[in-house]
Amino acid sequence: MSTGTNTNTNTMTSTNTIAAGRTPAAPRPATRPSRLAVGVARIGYEVKGYFRSPDAVFFTFLFPLIMLGIFTAAFSASGDIQPGPDAPGISVGAYYLPGMLAAGMLLSGVQNLAVDIATERSDGTLKRLGGTPLSPVSYFLGKIGQVFVTGVLQAGLLLLVATTVLGISLPTDPAAWLTFAWVFLLGVATSALLGIALSALPRSGKSATAVVIPIVLVLQFISGVYLQFSQLPEWMQHIAGIFPLKWMAQGMRAAFLPDEFQVLEQTESWDLGLVAVVLLGWLVVGLIVSRLTFRWIRRDA
Repeated sequence: MSTGTNTNTNTMTSTNTIAAGRTPAAPRPATRPSRLAVGVARIGYEVKGYFRSPDAVFFTFLFPLIMLGIFTAAFSASGDIQPGPDAPGISVGAYYLPGMLAAGMLLSGVQNLAVDIATERSDGTLKRLGGTPLSPVSYFLGKIGQVFVTGVLQAGLLLLVATTVLGISLPTDPAAWLTFAWVFLLGVATSALLGIALSALPRSGKSATAVVIPIVLVLQFISGVYLQFSQLPEWMQHIAGIFPLKWMAQGMRAAFLPDEFQVLEQTESWDLGLVAVVLLGWLVVGLIVSRLTFRWIRRDA
């Protein structure tokens, strides 16, 4: 009896609603997650994929650490590095640490993303993603987040090994760590966007390493990572000044080296304001080029 009564009541209610000129409310569709939420969710997926790739871990995550150990062991016997004949010096490892931190940002962003995205485009991964509701913005956020997470882990490991194994003293001034923080954040974001932009250059995943790695390697040699920047020819310093790695390395040296060492820079100053301007400029360039050139499928495929 109660079931029949409820059915009749519901029927009468619907009839009265229609008779009154009102249609029954349709069920609300499920809300789709925002681009930001999807992008944040992809960060974990991208990080897991990164650490499951042995070549990416070695050549981008561990490479700066290995190079710092090699430089420290090979050149420590030659004595401390001094900014001048009467100025106090620092160890070889302490001098090269800022450059290796800058190189780590470049490798994690530019090299890793340029090769990774070119490979995903070549093996059909991007084509499959392009057939889903995933937007390029969410895809970019996942990749940039992965670079930030791996960059933080890499920098932390590099600093830990530098202090505990290589005996390098770290700054105690909070201002130095503040400089490190903003140069790191700006450098990572710039490197990630430039990596996405550069991924459009290789025609296939197989050619990506041959195209990207020489560019990154040359930049490291002319930007004061593996060689003392003050000892490079002046024309080479000017060329390096066009690209962001030189400014990332200079910003890191401002954070980790004594102020006496700024006389070895091109203008005999840390020029932190110019460091910020150049990195912001390259960040904007990377953002614009990435958005204009990114395709789920190459046009000439």
